[in-house]
Amino acid sequence: MEKFRITGIQQVGVGTEDFRRTWDWYIRHLGADVKILEDDTVAERMLPYTGGRPQKRHACIAINLQGGSGYEIWQFSERRPEPCPITVMPGDLGVLAAKVKCRNAGAFHREFSADWKDCGPVGTLPDGTPSFWARDLYGNWLQIVERPDVFIDEGRQSGGVIGAVIGVSDMERSLRFYGRVLGYDKILSDTEGAYDPTGFLPGAGRRCRRVILGHGPRRGAFSDLFGASTLELVQALDDQPRKVFEGRFWGDPGFIQVCFDVVGMSAFKEFCAAQGHPFTVDSCPDGEVFDMGEASGRFSYIEDPDGTLLEFVETYKIPVVGKLGWSIDMTKRDPQKPLSRFLFRMMGLVSRQKASR
Repeated sequence: MEKFRITGIQQVGVGTEDFRRTWDWYIRHLGADVKILEDDTVAERMLPYTGGRPQKRHACIAINLQGGSGYEIWQFSERRPEPCPITVMPGDLGVLAAKVKCRNAGAFHREFSADWKDCGPVGTLPDGTPSFWARDLYGNWLQIVERPDVFIDEGRQSGGVIGAVIGVSDMERSLRFYGRVLGYDKILSDTEGAYDPTGFLPGAGRRCRRVILGHGPRRGAFSDLFGASTLELVQALDDQPRKVFEGRFWGDPGFIQVCFDVVGMSAFKEFCAAQGHPFTVDSCPDGEVFDMGEASGRFSYIEDPDGTLLEFVETYKIPVVGKLGWSIDMTKRDPQKPLSRFLFRMMGLVSRQKASR
């Protein structure tokens, strides 16, 4: 039996200047209207990335039931968030974009652009997938990608997160890291040239090497919801890239991390250390449980070769109907068996009832 397993991308962190406005935008335009958890406490375990001091924050994790991963929307409560001081361009170092799935790129572009003008034309990714670029209300890049699979059909065009675009400084080194540590060992395309021929993104003509990576089968409680994902690594070829979070805190505006769902965190910790990428944060180094109210688990962080933050979460308990005390103890079920769609429908029903009050 495997000692640990990555079951998929759980969420992409979105640091923001205004929690409520940001979440409302992601609900309206990308269907992220099912709240998995919401927390308004102090982040005490992220000291290496928050100036050595605990920071109070307001955060939630929200998903689109049509499938894909979620968004962790995050805002400092007692510290003024510091926006990125540079104009981010393709190949800069960090999480550059969230990949968001839709059923049909042309149809969703018509729907999306009718209500939000900050988007580019429909084109294709280097692997031939129809796609278009958009920016959220604070300018974060979204790569909208056509993929017709649906977890729970709610009649929408939009789905959840199915990957990320990450800037790297040394492609071969990063390919080894993402292949060995995270299992993204399938090269779907490998191209060089101007990054964005449509001209929508800043620095669209910057010459880059662009590699899209996939992975083998994933198994776990949430694997059917998350689905398959891709990581797109981008290296600037002719000039020096900059770090998107240079001089700023984790949680400041921008994409703060990509988070992966893990089973067997202790074994994974040993594996990462052996690969030369030890945990820089471990919420439960002595085996305790990290309590998040209605949910509980263990989280950790490592850095990729360029210092981009990657989070890992092992879930121990998730709420279904919190008001009734109905939750699922993940430690008492087969970790390879997917959760039923009925449970996610119940979560959606409860979340939407609360939001409508």
